[in-house]
Amino acid sequence: MAAFSDVRDDGLAGLQHNFITGQLESMVQWSRSRSSWPATFGLACCAIEMMATGGSHYDLARLGMEVFRASPRQADVMIVAGRVSQKMAPVLRQIYDQMMEPKWVISMGVCASSGGMFNNYAIVQGVDQIVPVDVYAPGCPPGPETLLHAIETLHTQIETGQLLRRRDATGQGAGIVVEQRDGQGQPQFVTLGRQ
Repeated sequence: MAAFSDVRDDGLAGLQHNFITGQLESMVQWSRSRSSWPATFGLACCAIEMMATGGSHYDLARLGMEVFRASPRQADVMIVAGRVSQKMAPVLRQIYDQMMEPKWVISMGVCASSGGMFNNYAIVQGVDQIVPVDVYAPGCPPGPETLLHAIETLHTQIETGQLLRRRDATGQGAGIVVEQRDGQGQPQFVTLGRQ
């Protein structure tokens, strides 16, 4: 039996898992993955696609994310949508530090992920230099379908508990790159024939 101090200090991690506490941990991870609250950090054109994802057509409410939180103290998922300037980097880190634990980050778009076409001193060349990124959503800008795929991937990782174990071990995010789901991948050429 685990000592009371282990449970008090470590929560569920302080318990030796048996059939009751193992199921309890699974239930906590399941509910945590279904009730993540996003903090918006829309900085450029990717933010328009993020707002479209929050609209009625894509229905983020079915994922438990219908309300974007204005206060970082009420959010546990940060969606960094767009390029991050050097002046904005300390603000982004401050908002991340104020978010409740456990917390996760989605890097939306090529500018947030790698600086994109802005290869200069004014733009951070990858938001992973400031905060640990768990899921990268590629595209310029990625459409709502790609962001939804990134969110669903994040929820799957939260439910398995892999993200928390990796964060405890390395201090880094998962760095999962999802595939683009909105048709903005490789260009497709259409040959028009005569009728």
